[in-house]
Amino acid sequence: MPKKKSSTISKPEFSYRINQNVIFLEGKLVLSEISIFLSTITTQLLKIDRDHIIIQLDGLTNIDSAGVVALDYLKRKLAKSKKEIRLEGGSRSVSVTMQLFSNHQKQQAEKYVMPGFLENLGHHFYLFFSQNVVDFLYMTADIFYWSIVDLFNSKAHRKGEFYNQAVLIGVNAVFIVGVLAFIIGLVLALQSAAQLREFGANIFIVDLTVIAMMREMGPLITAVLVAGRSGSAIAAEIATMKVTSELDALTTMGLNPLRFVVVPKMHGAVFTLPFLTILANVLGIMGGMTVAYFYLDISPEVFFNRMSEALYFKDIYTGFIKSIIFATVIVLTGSYFGFHVDKGAEGVGKVTTSAVVVAISLVIVADSILGLIFY
Repeated sequence: MPKKKSSTISKPEFSYRINQNVIFLEGKLVLSEISIFLSTITTQLLKIDRDHIIIQLDGLTNIDSAGVVALDYLKRKLAKSKKEIRLEGGSRSVSVTMQLFSNHQKQQAEKYVMPGFLENLGHHFYLFFSQNVVDFLYMTADIFYWSIVDLFNSKAHRKGEFYNQAVLIGVNAVFIVGVLAFIIGLVLALQSAAQLREFGANIFIVDLTVIAMMREMGPLITAVLVAGRSGSAIAAEIATMKVTSELDALTTMGLNPLRFVVVPKMHGAVFTLPFLTILANVLGIMGGMTVAYFYLDISPEVFFNRMSEALYFKDIYTGFIKSIIFATVIVLTGSYFGFHVDKGAEGVGKVTTSAVVVAISLVIVADSILGLIFY
């Protein structure tokens, strides 16, 4: 008698059932089941006359990335028909897979809300302070430290570099500073002479020229010229060294770029700028004396006698202190922009221009602050 063959009915790996507006998912929602699932359930869900549909996940034993994408597709599809799907339940493994592969949260994060004016202003101020001001202060502290330390450590100096920087920053600027200071003193006296002569106060041209040149015009004009001439050169030199990886080479050799490159420039500028300021003061006063002699009939002897009465020691050391501070500002500004260059040769030109503009601006601001302090 032949044996009967036993037949087994395989249970599908995935199934679902719909009860009103609730869909119960059971089994494994994996890649092999997606096509049949989407083709049958989409039409049935669209026929449900309720706006809110719940998908119950407690019956799912497994779900892969394709299953998660299918559920996201259902959400977007029904959202166009103004129906909302809410997922409920699910084991821990199913929840973890949903969080890992669901695109719903990513789409929510990509939504951009235009910030208001005050928020935008505060954000830019915060970025400016955190990225520029803080870096500038750290660099300033390092340069001040090494500048003072290297004054007492002769072994740290590059041989002849101080004299080289003194010549580049100071000696080579003597002609332009002297000529422009003389012209400024001459114009200043010439514009004032016409007004003073109307009131019979010719002699006060001496007070005006001497005090203006010693306190303000001499140090300020010298600093502006040096900022335009040497400040740009400092920024361009350091920026070029960074673009060509020379600063990285110094670091690789165990040398501090600030100490090796910037400190000699700081020493040279601080040493020479007071002498340039004295030169500007003298030639500016000579320009005023020229106008006083040819336009107001004030002899050089009378001019010098009156100058000794109008000039105070405070006027001399004020200009001296200003020149030192201006030299520091110029070197720090040029160095900061040089170290923050990017985009190759194009960036070198941009930081050079920015260094000159910012250096001159900071010199004028520093002059205003020092004016409030000394007077």
